[in-house]
Amino acid sequence: MNYDIKALKFFQEQISQLDEKSKRVIYDKIRLIKENPYRYKRIHSKQYSKVFRIRFSIQQKETRLIYVILEPNIVLVCLLDRKRDYNDLEKYLLKIKKELGLQKIS
Repeated sequence: MNYDIKALKFFQEQISQLDEKSKRVIYDKIRLIKENPYRYKRIHSKQYSKVFRIRFSIQQKETRLIYVILEPNIVLVCLLDRKRDYNDLEKYLLKIKKELGLQKIS
């Protein structure tokens, strides 16, 4: 199945603040997501059932790229700093409905 990659504005803002090397790492990960979005670890969410994360390190910080699969779309939600322990994840997931006008998928 072909998926369309969509990025939230917040994700785009986070990417724009990174250096070129970090951007290249993230774009490589996005290409892998498009090939097989189910290859990475699923994480629990109260709002969506198909939330995944990719673990990697950029600028010497443990970072997670969070994305949601809403067929036929893959929504890139945010880059989370591992130190925050996913505390802000649900807040970022709320932005999906606001920006894309999508309903809750369970």
